[in-house]
Amino acid sequence: MKLEILNEIIKKKSSSQNFALLTNLTNGNSEIFEFGKLLSIDFENYKKQIENYHSLKKNGVIDGTQIFIQNFTKPIEVIIVGAVHIAQYLVDLFKNLNFVITIVDPRKFFITYERFPNVKIINDWPEEIFKKLETDSNNALITLTHDPKIDDPALKHALKNKFFYIGALGSKKTHTKRCQRLKESGFTEEEIASIHGPIGIKLGGKSGPEIALSIVSQLVLESNKLLLNSKK
Repeated sequence: MKLEILNEIIKKKSSSQNFALLTNLTNGNSEIFEFGKLLSIDFENYKKQIENYHSLKKNGVIDGTQIFIQNFTKPIEVIIVGAVHIAQYLVDLFKNLNFVITIVDPRKFFITYERFPNVKIINDWPEEIFKKLETDSNNALITLTHDPKIDDPALKHALKNKFFYIGALGSKKTHTKRCQRLKESGFTEEEIASIHGPIGIKLGGKSGPEIALSIVSQLVLESNKLLLNSKK
């Protein structure tokens, strides 16, 4: 591999970009692939196959070719507000997926390294935290506390910064009251409708692990939509 290719990989990984490394196994030539970028003669005839493998995040030799593809996908940053029991199940499910997790909770009793080992935890109020965190449309938010003093500031920040996924735990009654508060704060019906509430795909489960699974399933679905839209 040429030194300039290696340096480009390091640069793109440090900036958390989505890209792939292509290698022609016949002659050993390599290059970086990104949607919209022109391909060299070594790869241009296989553009559709390359795009398909990149969209599906598949690594390996592309069927019917001598091209090896290695995908580098930007991790989705998920902020969980509320260090409750369900958050522990969420972390267990997220650990084998391409997500970076941060848990925020002002209640020191709940948010401990013993309960959340190997996860970034922040013991402070969301209203203060979001003044310091750098966030954008690649972020996702999950609120779990049911407490407006904790959840609402996080939801407002996520709406203003157009997080690609926003989900809030709570019953339909709780969510109706939540939506009314956001409307009174100046958010439009369209903005409020972007919140997944009650959160999660309807799996019919009631236990903590089942609720966590429904949330993760919904987030994975939305993150894959985000990836597909990024190539347009």
